[in-house]
Amino acid sequence: MNSIRSATNSLSLLPISSSTHLSRSAFLPTTLTVIRSFGGQFRELSLSCLKQKQGQGEVSSTIQNHGINGARAAVTSVSTGSKYSKIGAQSTGSLSASELLNGVEAAAKRGAEVVMDAVHKPRNIDYKGTANLVTDTDRSSELAIQEVIRERFKDHLILGEEGGFIGDPTSEYLWCIDPLDGTTNFAHGYPSFAVSVGVLYRGKPAAASVVEFAGGPLCWVTRTFSACAGGGAFCNGQQIHVSSTNEIERSLLVTGFGYEHDEAWAENISLFKEFTHVSRGVRRLGAAAVDMCHVALGIVEAYWEYRLKPWDMAAGALIVEEAGGMVTCMDGSDFCVFDRSILVSNGTLHEKLLERIAPPTKKLQRNGLDISHWFKPQDYKSDV
Repeated sequence: MNSIRSATNSLSLLPISSSTHLSRSAFLPTTLTVIRSFGGQFRELSLSCLKQKQGQGEVSSTIQNHGINGARAAVTSVSTGSKYSKIGAQSTGSLSASELLNGVEAAAKRGAEVVMDAVHKPRNIDYKGTANLVTDTDRSSELAIQEVIRERFKDHLILGEEGGFIGDPTSEYLWCIDPLDGTTNFAHGYPSFAVSVGVLYRGKPAAASVVEFAGGPLCWVTRTFSACAGGGAFCNGQQIHVSSTNEIERSLLVTGFGYEHDEAWAENISLFKEFTHVSRGVRRLGAAAVDMCHVALGIVEAYWEYRLKPWDMAAGALIVEEAGGMVTCMDGSDFCVFDRSILVSNGTLHEKLLERIAPPTKKLQRNGLDISHWFKPQDYKSDV
């Protein structure tokens, strides 16, 4: 039987009749719910299994073979035992995971078509701040994405970077849109930038899609990252996983800096210098959703940044978690998309990173850094 690799666990799967060197007394009988894609349609299957008792180390399972082969399957009922809460939605409410996943993928694809049409044309650039750019493409991409969402989900609430909130504020579903993440890169024709679409159910990410633009002038290409809660993470349809690097000295890291050059900005400059000294390097690419997808893809080990917005994080954070990574705030507290800082990693390095990142973050909080939730609709039905 092929192994089914969860986004949060590596489970060793054997037929129940097979022998194992582990004592059966170390396990508890349970039933695992597996979400499997058959021809693009998701189905739930219940598998008889034995789950390792707490304190026995890595979770191992013995699962009856029900004819399930291949990827895009995920065990959704096994706890990782992590001290940090999972950020993904535990339910998708009245809509199926596949409906939401198809929706975010269609919306992100439509926005990406608008961006791709514009990459070879002159840019019409405005400014939201001294160096904070916005282009006609940002606005056009957002309108195209909104059109897809409103056609499929008329009663949902939408939060776009350029247009703010539209839709029903009492909805349990909130769509977070970054129609062009990395606008400055786009304006200069510098990769990378992306279209990012995530949907929350009661405040927690349920499905996500990020279309990354790479290559550059004369050779622009895209790749699409996607995930649904409990369903794994994928790039161009192939399941992806975070790296297994367990030493900061062997890691490649990524961070970002906002437009306000204040105390938090200065503190992150110090972290940039510190990690440059102890790792293989720290990159600053300028597109948060892309940075997180690179963690999920396993080509970098971690990413952190202060003062991101929900549209920056909703999609990328879920993709990291579903690729087996870990997501918290920079002070080590549990994360939600309305928070003002994020640290995503391959999981293995998370505690080591927090040893260096959490203390200065907590110092900033003591000095008055606002860590309250922001861009959270007043009447939005949320569990966070």
